Amino acid sequence: MFKRKAYEKLKYWKETKAPKYSVLLEGARRVGKSTIAEEFAKHEYRTYIKVDFANITKDVLDVFNDIANLDIFFLRLQMATGVTLYKRESVIIFDEIQLMPKVRQAIKYLVADGRYDYIETGSLISIKKNVKGIVIPSEEIKIPIYPMDYEEFLWATGNDTYSVLRNLYKLGKPVGNSLNRKLMRDFRIYMAVGGMPQAVDAYVEGKNFTEIDEIKREIINLYKDDFFKIDNTGLIGRMYDSVPTQLATNKRSYIISAATGKKKINKDLERLSDLLNSKTVLSCNNVLNPNVALPQTRDDDRFKLYLSDTGLFTTIIFKSNQKTDENIYQKLLSDSLPADLGYLYENAVAQIIASSDIDLYYHTWKKENSSHCYEVDFLLASKTKIVALEVKSSGTGKHESITEFQKKYSKHVIRKILLSQKDVGNIEMLQLYPIYMLPFIVEEL
Repeated sequence: MFKRKAYEKLKYWKETKAPKYSVLLEGARRVGKSTIAEEFAKHEYRTYIKVDFANITKDVLDVFNDIANLDIFFLRLQMATGVTLYKRESVIIFDEIQLMPKVRQAIKYLVADGRYDYIETGSLISIKKNVKGIVIPSEEIKIPIYPMDYEEFLWATGNDTYSVLRNLYKLGKPVGNSLNRKLMRDFRIYMAVGGMPQAVDAYVEGKNFTEIDEIKREIINLYKDDFFKIDNTGLIGRMYDSVPTQLATNKRSYIISAATGKKKINKDLERLSDLLNSKTVLSCNNVLNPNVALPQTRDDDRFKLYLSDTGLFTTIIFKSNQKTDENIYQKLLSDSLPADLGYLYENAVAQIIASSDIDLYYHTWKKENSSHCYEVDFLLASKTKIVALEVKSSGTGKHESITEFQKKYSKHVIRKILLSQKDVGNIEMLQLYPIYMLPFIVEEL
């Protein structure tokens, strides 16, 4: 199993919250929720029982027909699984809990009983669709599980440069053209592979990029099958597919009708909610007034969407053919594709921020005497101040928007940063950083 940061979060839950709370690992399909839960159970408990409601025998399923008498329930569960449970030394994993809403409702009573700990995993989109008529337990801690971030990716690939990157960032000095090119190429490998554990595993095993791309396509198709089960019009899948296209065309916000090809109706808002709940996309809301705390002036009607995994984003960009040619990936790694891939780097930035459990915000405003707008790609809160981020795919280029943002909100902006592939530097008050240093900027917030 790959080393995952969620493991430490589970340890904190076990040490400080259990047995008064169960824990729910929530996130998109195939991000590693079940694997993380089982590895934690193996190493942190004397024994464990994993009940996979997506692949359960009749004998085990029958045990859950009656949970009223917990003494009998636990005895039957141990008999059906062949695992002995020990008071305060065992954990029960309810995998794919969304398939058994009555069991999720029973968590309240299982936790109150106090004999064992409980870990739930599930796809949030299905969980929300299967809770009608049941009481959601308040005795539940939620831990979001994201695709592997850049540090986790480096752990998986045996690359030990992350601490070196952190030290280079703290120095605040240029790293040099040669080293920067190498470090950017390393980061582009992460962008190409992504953070889905299956894709990362294939890369570690030495698979070529065409084979890795096939794995990512299978995951995308799995997502679309899930969407179709919830809404058989196929429109949620079209909304998902539309994310890279809308970013590529520099739309100031995500337009539902551009994705569906039809006039927006109320049902589309429900479909959008389902897409967001699937955790396959990230929502970045416009803020109307960056003078105050960002959530207080978020515009719920104007937002952008990004994919939760940049590797899947890369696959969708090139998925017009049945498979993506190895040569395209090699050009991506060498930064020699003819297209402007600023939106791909923008998605990578969104993923880095979101995987740090930070909400995504941007700001757009009209230019004076013009129909055009300024736009700052991302805004981060740093105590009572704001850090403004602009993203470029290659050079520093024009950066009019972030400069004007500094002028307009100078009292509230503590840093303005341009992320690109260029080395550390500055242009007057604008700080320049290569994109692989963003995690350390986020750490300082």
